[in-house]
Amino acid sequence: MKSLERLVAEKLLAIKAVKLQPQNPFTWASGWKSPIYCDNRKSLSYPDVRSIIRIELCRVIAENFGNVDAIAGVATGAIAQGALVADALGLPFVYVRSSPKDHGLENLIEGDLRPGQRVVVVEDLISTGGSSLKAVEAIRKDGCEVAGMVAIFSYLFPIAKQKFDDANVKLITLSNYEAVLEEALETDYIHENQLETLKEWRKDPAAWNPKK
Repeated sequence: MKSLERLVAEKLLAIKAVKLQPQNPFTWASGWKSPIYCDNRKSLSYPDVRSIIRIELCRVIAENFGNVDAIAGVATGAIAQGALVADALGLPFVYVRSSPKDHGLENLIEGDLRPGQRVVVVEDLISTGGSSLKAVEAIRKDGCEVAGMVAIFSYLFPIAKQKFDDANVKLITLSNYEAVLEEALETDYIHENQLETLKEWRKDPAAWNPKK
């Protein structure tokens, strides 16, 4: 039986939520050159994939975090998935902005949390972990306990693992970069001679030079 990581990787590749182009790299907003691009929001357009992700995120939360009082989605990519998970679990939902609104109440957290509540944060994608952990910090400052974070996909950058360890946040993802490479190789999406390039990128993405 295929592992959950490989199953989700298969689905993301099939709907082109994940694309691999080692010979024609993407440019991220950060300026990094990358052989992979991931946009998990595409999964919302495919009911079967959307359902698998919702069901598995709910299962992971139930099995790993015990009693939870609320679900928080990280804006904007995880708002929809977080709301779907909260609805399935019958829990309150909030979402955390990347920065406070510049008008009205200037909220950073949209929705109602009460001090002392145990919250699980839902994220769509973990890269370096910076923006995800800003959401954790906002929830903690609101007087709540962050039980942990769940996400659809992680690039498995060492810097992200270090940041989550330092912040004392348990992170569980449904799939990851290694699972995507395994699935892509098995299905001939990529070839063996491209594998080393793809692995080298993940070791130091900021300094990766595709022309080497």
